[in-house]
Amino acid sequence: MVIEQVTSAQNPKIKELLALQEKSRLRRERGLFVVEGRRELEHCLEAGYTLDTVFYCPAIYGSVLGGQDSRQLRRADRFTPSGECSPQLSAALAFDRPAPSGKTVTEPEGAVRGREHSPEGVKLSAPGTVTAFSGVRIVEVTPELYNKIAYRGGTEGIMAEVRARNLTLEDLALQPDPLIVVLESVEKPGNLGAVLRSADAAGADAVIICDPLTDLYNPNLIRSSLGGIFTVPCVATDSPAAIAWLKAHGIRILTAQLQDSDWYYDTDMRAGTAIVIGTESTGLTDSWRAAADAHIRIPMLGRLDSLNASVSAAILLFEAVRQRHTR
Repeated sequence: MVIEQVTSAQNPKIKELLALQEKSRLRRERGLFVVEGRRELEHCLEAGYTLDTVFYCPAIYGSVLGGQDSRQLRRADRFTPSGECSPQLSAALAFDRPAPSGKTVTEPEGAVRGREHSPEGVKLSAPGTVTAFSGVRIVEVTPELYNKIAYRGGTEGIMAEVRARNLTLEDLALQPDPLIVVLESVEKPGNLGAVLRSADAAGADAVIICDPLTDLYNPNLIRSSLGGIFTVPCVATDSPAAIAWLKAHGIRILTAQLQDSDWYYDTDMRAGTAIVIGTESTGLTDSWRAAADAHIRIPMLGRLDSLNASVSAAILLFEAVRQRHTR
């Protein structure tokens, strides 16, 4: 396959990219979604997602990294990702950072010379250059076109269409005494993204979205989570299935509610725990209240009676962290 150079927003592939950003129905039908930025793509690949098409602007990428604007795609004999990169990341995407002392990482088989590539990923090497591996379509765009297609600023000249993966409850690999966040009928992608950031920071094992009103690959969600959608296992399901699964695995259900509840800091969260949060407008449905092992609440000392769902999640998650790390 040959690297494509595109300059027009009327190109069919560019039109598809823009439509995937805007339409959840098309994302579902095509099984594709859009990821922007080096950091987000790194998290995405570490989580085992597969790239379909990479849109790459050498001028912006090289400028961001302080390098030259090189438009030549090259074959490097080796590359040096920083730290202990996952096999998926090393095989698909590597950035120009120093290698750990005394370590050298050899380029995966399948890289080819010149402007052609064969099946497996993409490697960002020196500033302004990119090396292609197996099966990934590469579209090189101008700075003007990249600025039109980028959903947000500051994405360093790299974005990709990625193949979706829909986890189920049975896909979750639980550690002893897992810590899980459950959100019921979350509507705003920004709220869900913020919860995912908190879940990642607290080391939560999973986030379960019951009866979601937004799809998990909404660009606003990916942006607000800073890639947390890829670092924390996230499952969309319905409430009955989630309740049955939590009960079957012996995970205590703690529902955040004002009525008939105890202070959250007086509730034991050291064993396997699911913190369940409803919508800001209507709270949790009766099915969750009835299934709960305990009802908890956060003190509200002002005139308002609720916090933003993502703020509530952060408070409750880090209370669990405090309890679990207090000697």
